[in-house]
Amino acid sequence: MTATRWFSQPYPPEGASAAEGIRNQLGRPELDLLTILVRESAQNSWDARSTPPSGPVSYSIDMWAVGPAHARAWRELLLDGAPTDVKNFPLRETLQRGPIQILAVSDRGTRGLGGPTRADDAVDADRDFVSFIRNIGEPRDIALGGGTYGFGKGIFYLLSKPGTVLVHSRCRDARGNYETRLIGCALWKSYVATGLEGDRRYTGRHWWGDNSGDVVEPLVDRAAEAMAMRLGLKPFGPEETGTTIVVVDPNLDELAPSEAAEYLAETITWHLWPKMLPEDGSAPSMRFAVTCDGIEHRVPDPKETRPLNMFVAAYEAMRGPSGIDLQCLKPKRHLGRLGLVKRIMPPLDPSRASRMLDIEHLIHHVCLMRPAELVVTYRPGPKPPSVHQGYAGVFRADEAMDEIYAKAEPPTHDAWNPQSLERPESTFVLTTFRRIGESLESLLSLGGTTRPGASNVALGAASSLFSGLVGGAWGIGGATAYSKSGSTSTYTSRSSDTKAATSHQPGRSAPAGVRSGPGRRSADGPAGPAGVDSDQRSATDGPGSRAPGTPRHRPRVQYVGDAYYDDRGTGTVLVQEFLLPVPGPQRVRIDLAVTLPGTGGRETDPPIGASMPVLVGWEDKDGRLHDSETCVIEGEAEAVWRAVVRPAPDTVTEIGIKVEAVRGQ
Repeated sequence: MTATRWFSQPYPPEGASAAEGIRNQLGRPELDLLTILVRESAQNSWDARSTPPSGPVSYSIDMWAVGPAHARAWRELLLDGAPTDVKNFPLRETLQRGPIQILAVSDRGTRGLGGPTRADDAVDADRDFVSFIRNIGEPRDIALGGGTYGFGKGIFYLLSKPGTVLVHSRCRDARGNYETRLIGCALWKSYVATGLEGDRRYTGRHWWGDNSGDVVEPLVDRAAEAMAMRLGLKPFGPEETGTTIVVVDPNLDELAPSEAAEYLAETITWHLWPKMLPEDGSAPSMRFAVTCDGIEHRVPDPKETRPLNMFVAAYEAMRGPSGIDLQCLKPKRHLGRLGLVKRIMPPLDPSRASRMLDIEHLIHHVCLMRPAELVVTYRPGPKPPSVHQGYAGVFRADEAMDEIYAKAEPPTHDAWNPQSLERPESTFVLTTFRRIGESLESLLSLGGTTRPGASNVALGAASSLFSGLVGGAWGIGGATAYSKSGSTSTYTSRSSDTKAATSHQPGRSAPAGVRSGPGRRSADGPAGPAGVDSDQRSATDGPGSRAPGTPRHRPRVQYVGDAYYDDRGTGTVLVQEFLLPVPGPQRVRIDLAVTLPGTGGRETDPPIGASMPVLVGWEDKDGRLHDSETCVIEGEAEAVWRAVVRPAPDTVTEIGIKVEAVRGQ
């Protein structure tokens, strides 16, 4: 009969590793424990994928509280043979108080923890079980794998408040038969305990399983499946292989379980998005899921999530003909490929996951990865010259260089540290950073200046250092009247069949931080009376429509605030809000132009193959979009409309809104 209980490892005469030393092998990483869990466990799952693959690797994180049907089994079965002092074995206190919280990391489509179960028998290449359960610091045995020295498994023990995990795995044995295995492991602190033979030192490592022999063995097959059922663990399918690692009482960094699930789902996307992309038209190489108490928390799609969609575009550029080959000349070596994209973009709304990567309101980063295509880090580059512009890059190391970049990584695999290498290997990593920097300088070198006297929306070259110095201009009729703050403009009466006036200087709106014309927006605000005078005449007033001496008011455009960038799902657009303060039906149309950096000239007709700003539509106060070139609007002093424009890349966009009265209404 199987005797399932705990065994605590005493120090052998030849010595052994103390639990503290093993727990400290991850060092003091900058990332939090939940982020490291995602990175390290997914890397282990990827390295353990079945060969040949039968489909995508399924990776999931599930959290739950052990229910009444299973709580008694946890308390009885997982305390048998455990040390009595809670200082040396805190799992005892964890199981005796309140609900038992669980976090399980599972993979399927992987080979499971196979091979011998004893470290002294693991002489062949198949030694997954002893590498994870018994040994520490073994070198990787997977070509182009993500892991290096197996330290990453320590994160499971660090995340568990009592340092305890259960490992439930299904593999194939040497004859090709399926075998289920279940074993418990605890890693806490070394200690001295008093027994029948006096005091004895213990390493702080503990195993829970079959104690019938001289080494604790995992429960196997029917015994493992029966125990898993008693503990409420999900069983494996008839032909399913993989591993589930159950973390007891996880440290969620003071987050509620549902909040932690949301954070884990977003963290998966930030760190594992390359594995979520289709491969040459086929399915992605990995599938991800997160649940909490049976409720699924959606893992965001990187192709549809800002700003990760920029990194996806850079990845595609890296793989395509626009990718840049980075070379080291002395000694000569191909380092890898780089893809870069630059986009107009509104400021980001940072999340907990992006802040963990020091990515907040602006994207100016290059994602570094090895051939396994697991994110190493997001390396910041120089900030773009405009707060409305961002760029993203992806660098993937060449396969022949993988070993060098792997050696430059710390145990958490979240950086490349050239100072940890000897020459010439350190030269290759330093040259990689230098070549990336050179490519970024080329990407951002727009040069030139904007046309003086214009009120423009700079998309590339305008500095944001002058934020707050200038405001938008407001227009009257089809032209823009640049007036001093608080002044009024007087116009003579016009014939009723005359269209709204045009001017040699079209109306524009400028966001704060870019150059403007000589005028300023009235201090009375967007809906204030500045610019309206009793002598103004309206083109809507026909003969006999007013009493003699009654002033007529011309239609005019009044810009509301600064133009701004917005993300409308299909891309970034430029939005200018405006009012038509004069009553009556009026037709508005857009006047768009660009200024190319370095030319100073205003372009209204694009060169062959060049892009121009495009009107997306007119958005009314209720948010409805009218996609016609012109739009008839009933003038109303409080009704704010929006002109929505798709800007042209790498240009300075000029926006003018012209208005004319609609006769016969």
